[in-house]
Amino acid sequence: MVTLQPVAPPHPLTVAEYLAIGEIEPGYSELVEGRLVMCASPVFDHQDFLFELHSQVRSQLPPGLVAAQDLDLDLQLVPADGPGTVRRPDLVVATREAQLRLRREGGVLRASEVVLVVEVVSPSSVRTDHVVKRGEYADAGIPHYWIVDLDDPVSLIACHLAGDFGYRDGGAVTGLFSPTAPFAVEIDLDPPAPTGP
Repeated sequence: MVTLQPVAPPHPLTVAEYLAIGEIEPGYSELVEGRLVMCASPVFDHQDFLFELHSQVRSQLPPGLVAAQDLDLDLQLVPADGPGTVRRPDLVVATREAQLRLRREGGVLRASEVVLVVEVVSPSSVRTDHVVKRGEYADAGIPHYWIVDLDDPVSLIACHLAGDFGYRDGGAVTGLFSPTAPFAVEIDLDPPAPTGP
């Protein structure tokens, strides 16, 4: 039996149409202003660091917040019948109510339910993460956005909404990162040394 892959309609997609299509190729897709955008699958070092970061964040979250990797996120930039934008951040911190809503209703995480998004920069995503997504996440009203660069030394830029100015940041940090917002946390940005023979 041959399984046919779904085909995108010949018009800008709404979020509902995008979700109905599902994954269409290896790697993963995102929706940008109604257009499907294919993204390369992350490499080993990216995924290894992301797992460690997720573990550190999750273990220090206050009650009422949850962390998850690689979830579709509706940026809610247009009405439901408009050409939507759905990104898949490397890490999101959202309200527990959002998790319960998704469990009950299905669908997709909404920008209004998220307090933090994190992107780990890949060679093919430098401009997208630093410029395009920075603008989109700010426009979506997500209070905090962290951009992690794995080039030695590993660094993190912590962005926060600053009214009409979009995101502001205090520059890149290395080593131990200890913000107090959107929650108090200590993140060790130095990757663990490889073990083995």
